[in-house]
Amino acid sequence: MIVDKAIYTGGTRHDIDGGIGEAFQVARQDGDCFVWIGLFEPDAAEFDQVKDELELHPLAAEDAVAAHQRPKMERYGDTLFVVLKTLTYIDATSDIEVGEIMVFLGDDFVVTVRHGAGNPLAPVRERLERDPGMLRHGATSVLYAVCDEVVDRYGVIAHEVEVDIIGLERSVFDPDAPDVTADIYSLKREVLEFRGAEDPLVPVLQEIVKGRVPECAGTREYFRDVLDHLLRVDAQVDAHNELLNSVLTAHLALVGSRQNADMRKISAWAAIIAVPTAIAGIYGMNFDHMPELHWTWGYPAVLVVMATVCALLFRRLRRSGWL
Repeated sequence: MIVDKAIYTGGTRHDIDGGIGEAFQVARQDGDCFVWIGLFEPDAAEFDQVKDELELHPLAAEDAVAAHQRPKMERYGDTLFVVLKTLTYIDATSDIEVGEIMVFLGDDFVVTVRHGAGNPLAPVRERLERDPGMLRHGATSVLYAVCDEVVDRYGVIAHEVEVDIIGLERSVFDPDAPDVTADIYSLKREVLEFRGAEDPLVPVLQEIVKGRVPECAGTREYFRDVLDHLLRVDAQVDAHNELLNSVLTAHLALVGSRQNADMRKISAWAAIIAVPTAIAGIYGMNFDHMPELHWTWGYPAVLVVMATVCALLFRRLRRSGWL
């Protein structure tokens, strides 16, 4: 559905009273203005009106409706098509939900199509409308503002992921904490999904910063700032992935060490129990020769021998760290 629509002239907003077709006609006649149409999860019928009016390429229109595209920048005639991945961090589960924002950019129009709950564009529009100087750069100012908002959100989520990793590290080295193997794998999967959202956006912004996108010539320095932030986030995500590998390795090593300690204790007790078992087994095979049958103190003496050997063995194993 269309969530907002307006004409911007000289950095000032003018609401669209009639249909969007009339607004596009006004923008074409006045070279100092552009139309911004914002849509949220439109179906094919809703998007057809915009597609037909702007003569958008069918493949780009299909991507805008179906979503599930990778971050990219493509050109269809005079229209620039940019896809951004939005991220939403869920505190309760430490999950990262992925959405999309697609931007169709022309000389006198910009169409934003948002899928998912992440990064609503109303605050972006309000921020731009408070900055007429930025809006005077035309439709490209909208693309910059959207990219800036998305990348800033990446930075916030990178910090949240770092907090989760610190919590996992503490749990790994806490002997009383429950097993966190599943939590480590779950967070690693979220980090990889994070990387899939932000990493492909780096070459897109690099193309703009290098001056290979004529539409963004007047805002290259702003995109350079966004690229700097994105590269910082990209390095953080790589570091998080490596740190999770280290956390997992340390966790598995500690689990193996605890299992070895348990096996030593089991083996030590088995050795202690083997002494009276062996003596009793020998007596069981030689009943007629048991000392207690010919000596009054024979039976107590055997028990004392068993207890003494077990005690000495327990002491030796205790000193060696097996018990």
